[in-house]
Amino acid sequence: QVQLVESGGGLVQAGGSLRLSCAASGHTISTYTMGWFRQAPGKEREFVAAMSWSGGGTNYADSVKGRFTISRDNARNTVYLQMNSLKAEDTAVYYCAATQYGGTWLRRPNEYRYWGQGTQVTVSS
Repeated sequence: QVQLVESGGGLVQAGGSLRLSCAASGHTISTYTMGWFRQAPGKEREFVAAMSWSGGGTNYADSVKGRFTISRDNARNTVYLQMNSLKAEDTAVYYCAATQYGGTWLRRPNEYRYWGQGTQVTVSS
């Protein structure tokens, strides 16, 4: 079992930055594809970014490409999401997810087995 705990969310003005962290425990995530998703009120959970187990491959939603960067530190069992140039439409609960099967092409929530509890990101315009 892998437990994931997100942190780093908060309130930020449009144009600002936040860095989310996802700390894993219970098992090393060094062989897992890691993803970030988000869910705004009244909307479905949507893919944000994913990174391969080695860190050599990444995938981003078009809406965040060029503004968000996913990274990982397998030695710390932690994944990060650096979010720059934040917009009001980035407001959502952000979730970290993990899967042992598949690569960065995985964009659907049901393709990830393990999930964190989420962290709120609110961008004021």
